[in-house]
Amino acid sequence: MKKKNIVFIAKSLDGFIAGKNGELDWLHSIPNPDNIDMGFNSLMEEIDAVIMGRTTYETVCGFGGEWPYNKHVFVLSNSLKNVPEKLEKKVTLINGTPQEILDKIYDRGFFKLYIDGGRTVQNFIKEDLIDELIITTIPILLGGGFPLFGDLANPIEFEHIESKLFLNQVIQNHYKRRK
Repeated sequence: MKKKNIVFIAKSLDGFIAGKNGELDWLHSIPNPDNIDMGFNSLMEEIDAVIMGRTTYETVCGFGGEWPYNKHVFVLSNSLKNVPEKLEKKVTLINGTPQEILDKIYDRGFFKLYIDGGRTVQNFIKEDLIDELIITTIPILLGGGFPLFGDLANPIEFEHIESKLFLNQVIQNHYKRRK
């Protein structure tokens, strides 16, 4: 089975994925009256499971309502000991280095993975474990916050695959790792 790790994430024009206090309200600064999913549903059809960091998991849980993922979610955490009973069959806590985490998940039969969460994405990129980047840019300058990318020991090259325009203002770029 071919393994693939995909990042699907939104950022501001100045490269932040969350504001200075972790705020995400700016993600909805462009009206989307028809609730266009901007490729999220297609991504969910393509992947086998989701890997997300604890902070992202806690943020999603804080939204309330139904659990938004129809694929199994692996949450990276050294501090969480369990998940709510209603999520026990949908969420697994996991820890280790990015490669150890991937090996554990591959052993469970999940090979096409959506990698989500700021620090998680940065750690997987640092280890050169990302095959595709799908980055949606919201036309707003936040002036600070949590950056999408962190420092790298060496450059990592990607090839541009396509760009899509949504809502006449939001641009989504798709890149594949050049190896």
